[in-house]
Amino acid sequence: MNHIDLSPLYRSSVGFDRFGSLLDAAFQTEKSAGGYPPYNIEVVEENNYTITLAVAGFKQAELDLQVENGVLTIRGRKEQADRDAQYLHQGIANRSFERKFNLADHVEVTSADLEDGLLSIKLKKELPEAMKPKSIAINGEQSNVISHDSKAA
Repeated sequence: MNHIDLSPLYRSSVGFDRFGSLLDAAFQTEKSAGGYPPYNIEVVEENNYTITLAVAGFKQAELDLQVENGVLTIRGRKEQADRDAQYLHQGIANRSFERKFNLADHVEVTSADLEDGLLSIKLKKELPEAMKPKSIAINGEQSNVISHDSKAA
């Protein structure tokens, strides 16, 4: 098993203590998922993302999406196919799957669409007002406030 030394990160960061376990879980998930179904993760614009999975042959009723504790889980449950079929070659995957994605804090699923065998899941990261950058007055004096919104000349 690969082990990544994150001690340099911990020297200058606070609150990333679960980052190591998140990385370990990601490596384990990738090994067990087996690459099916194939997917893309796209940055559409700042704070907007799309996960697209190739789910050809799956009907909408056979797909299930859930978000729980910051984990997006996509399951495909294939109905039993005709067992009497005799194939000379069967290259189209026709099996059930489960694919999980860890979502960062404040990333929410906004929609999901199934079209032309592609399942597209839209995500958006929205920081609460309390987490957005703000200026801090020193000794309560407004003259000491440095504005991050003004552009330097």
